[in-house]
Amino acid sequence: MGESSTAEPLRTLNLGSYNYLGYAEVPGGIDGKVLGTLHRYGVATCGASAGVVDIQRELEQLVARYLGKEDAVVSGMGFATNAQLIPSIVGPGCLVVSDEMNHCSIVVGARSSGAKIKVFRHNNVESLETILRDAIVEGQPLTGDPWLKILIVVEGLYSMEGVTCRLRDIVAVKKKYNAYLYLDEAHSIGALGRTGRGAGEYWDVDLKDIDIMMGTFTKSFGAVGGYVSGSRGLIDRIRYTSAGALYGTAMSPVCAEHIVYALKQIMGEDGTKIGQEKIAQLHSNSIYFRRKLTEMGLQLYGDYDSPVIPIMLYLPSKIAAFSRECLKRGVAVVVVGFPATPLILSRARICLSAAHTREDLDLALDVIEEVADLLQLRYAFWKGEMDSPLSKGLPSCSSSVCSESSDGDDCE
Repeated sequence: MGESSTAEPLRTLNLGSYNYLGYAEVPGGIDGKVLGTLHRYGVATCGASAGVVDIQRELEQLVARYLGKEDAVVSGMGFATNAQLIPSIVGPGCLVVSDEMNHCSIVVGARSSGAKIKVFRHNNVESLETILRDAIVEGQPLTGDPWLKILIVVEGLYSMEGVTCRLRDIVAVKKKYNAYLYLDEAHSIGALGRTGRGAGEYWDVDLKDIDIMMGTFTKSFGAVGGYVSGSRGLIDRIRYTSAGALYGTAMSPVCAEHIVYALKQIMGEDGTKIGQEKIAQLHSNSIYFRRKLTEMGLQLYGDYDSPVIPIMLYLPSKIAAFSRECLKRGVAVVVVGFPATPLILSRARICLSAAHTREDLDLALDVIEEVADLLQLRYAFWKGEMDSPLSKGLPSCSSSVCSESSDGDDCE
């Protein structure tokens, strides 16, 4: 069967990928290392235990050192890092208290663990505290016995909203009620913080106060897989009991080599400042691009320095039109609607990269301004960004989590 294509190749400016630090392109100097690893180990090894080689162990130790933790374990798939590792941390008799905007992989992992699940309103610390207090007072259903473990699960940077979690306040609540904290840094590791260490560094929180730190290598590192980092006892338990560690396939040594190269560069262990320059460039790009969009009168969501910038389209009828009109003008964007968002909160999600030059950003801004006029998207009624529509009483719970949004609703 011959090759076929439904369209001619089209060169575009990519504003839709998670390539935050630009490592999806082949960085200079990595070619020889990756090819050497490929010739030594091949493309892949085998089972997660028997297939682990020295480069994967080096990666785990490097991640642990980067985050100031005792140990770490890596997984060959980002989604599976949450979905298969959470059940080895909590189980029946435990309580998972989850942000309503948490990723589907967290929901899958929590549900398959057998633990009781309660959902708090997005980034609402008061809602979180109410649920924790009531759960401790009431105890387990039917028996009233104390919970074996209470695990708070949040994301460092919410990828559909561009919002950073209120980590400092969440850590204070976690300490107050003697709970454990699980932080998903899939989008925040490398992208937030002065040295890219994620939401903890961004909020100046002691990383020792975060019991379990999860992240992926698919965004800032331009590779595949994920990690969980924490105490040595926790990581040993995950290695011995999680489905991913026991039945999965080990991360490809070639991918591990790429991640080690990128991480050492971010940490400055390669003797250069390239990693820090990338982080600074991403921060500068994020602030510049958001400011220019705001000046256009577009309504945005998210934090001022987030590399994820949702442009609110609202009407479902404008989703495909925005994407197609931008693509006609050489800019590729991601548009999102129901069920990933509430029905009337459709949006275009811009993801910026350290690889974007100022000329790239100005070109994209010109295109977006032209399309915004065409589709009448200048919704802002006063200068500056408006508050999030999600904080104005509109439904905010996406179907990937639950169908309710009130405090304390079960999500099982």
